[in-house]
Amino acid sequence: MDETRFHQLLHRPGTLLDIGAHDGLLTLPFAALPGSRVLAFEPLPSAFARLRAACAGLANVELRQEALGDHVGQATLTMPLLDGVAQEQWASTAKGYAGFGERVTEASFGVPLRMVDEFGLHDLTGVKLDAEGAEYEILRGARATLLRCRPVLTVEIEERHRAGATWSVPAYLDALGYDAWFELHDAWHPMRALDRATMQVASSSPAVFTASDPYVFVFYFLPREFAGDMLARLRQ
Repeated sequence: MDETRFHQLLHRPGTLLDIGAHDGLLTLPFAALPGSRVLAFEPLPSAFARLRAACAGLANVELRQEALGDHVGQATLTMPLLDGVAQEQWASTAKGYAGFGERVTEASFGVPLRMVDEFGLHDLTGVKLDAEGAEYEILRGARATLLRCRPVLTVEIEERHRAGATWSVPAYLDALGYDAWFELHDAWHPMRALDRATMQVASSSPAVFTASDPYVFVFYFLPREFAGDMLARLRQ
């Protein structure tokens, strides 16, 4: 099951957040869900331009060229270039790319930094989060909203982007009453079943494309009070 299908199966009318929207891979299917309003965040200028073109004419989509975190201000977005070619999918406010050899250089952008809690959402039903290592801070900045609205979440978490992230992010959400799951071989597994030594090994260099098989990096978070019913729907 991919993230799109997860959100479709558990959809409730309301606001959805696409954090790290890039070209709109999830923004567009989010916008097609009945009764949905989408807030899509993408701070990288080149990706935002394509996102804006893809979403032209969609009245229920609001695009924001901003990064998210646990405070309001400015952040530096760093993107690696491999042999001079932009690697947009690695752009991050949480890390840089120095020290990976002559093939890897950096481009940096100053971007506005906001918090989810600033937006005062009361109808948030779903969140997709992909921020290349900044997930913990983004969720810290969404604490009040998560407690108030109880949305479902899909979060991409990778040790290669931030050591310890597969521990800290689920632990933080556990304290907010969320259960963490991942899907593998058409079955749902609780977070405690993740074997990091065999399922979360990947190169941290943009110049080296290696990963364990399987490589589990998409995690699904369900409000504990609804988790039983939601899992039943996902398993049908």
